[in-house]
Amino acid sequence: MVKLYTKREHLFMRWLIFMIGLVIVSFGIALMIRADLGSAPWDVLHIGLRDQLGLTVGTWSIIIGIIVIVMTSLLQKETPQAGGIVNMLLIGVFIDIFLLLIETPSLLAVQIIMLLAGIIIIGYGIGLYIAPEVGAGPRDSLMIALHERTGWKISRVRIMMETVVLAVGWALGGPVFVGTILFCLGIGQVVGFAMPQTSKLVHYLIERGGRHENFNKRTLRPYHNDGISKKTR
Repeated sequence: MVKLYTKREHLFMRWLIFMIGLVIVSFGIALMIRADLGSAPWDVLHIGLRDQLGLTVGTWSIIIGIIVIVMTSLLQKETPQAGGIVNMLLIGVFIDIFLLLIETPSLLAVQIIMLLAGIIIIGYGIGLYIAPEVGAGPRDSLMIALHERTGWKISRVRIMMETVVLAVGWALGGPVFVGTILFCLGIGQVVGFAMPQTSKLVHYLIERGGRHENFNKRTLRPYHNDGISKKTR
């Protein structure tokens, strides 16, 4: 029997998967930070701001997210997407929660494992929250806005953004180390590897569950009677 989802249930499933992806990304970010071997560029900035001005890493993630959303709205002359706002708020909250639960291990080998696991987890989390297509994150939206306004390639815009953010974060005393380099070199590869898998999973959870039985394309059963064709013997 084919389960039929309503449009409301479809939307609920998309948002549920989206938020699970945000939790996973936040967990990966917290792992990288607690590994203490260098963080991703944006987290270098958030940690630098925390060290200089106080507040928490998650709070600074939200504050910077607000600034980014405002900049994007001004560039695109559009109201922010709901997905971007939820992304900004929840990732900041979840980062702080996970940072309270996770401590930096004393063994270097465990720190390395946490670092590598964090990069992989972030990559899969990104794939999972992108696949439901409920809205891009604040930083991704800004990247697209800058691409549209400047005409530069996405890769060039992304590199420019990450470089500026990393430089400011480093100047503020944020943790730049081998983990930062590994993240910059590896996250694109991880996301590229994860996206087909997460997209397939999300398609299965949403589209397959919600797909109505198509009487024109399905295989005819021997006992089927559509009221037009007659049963042959």
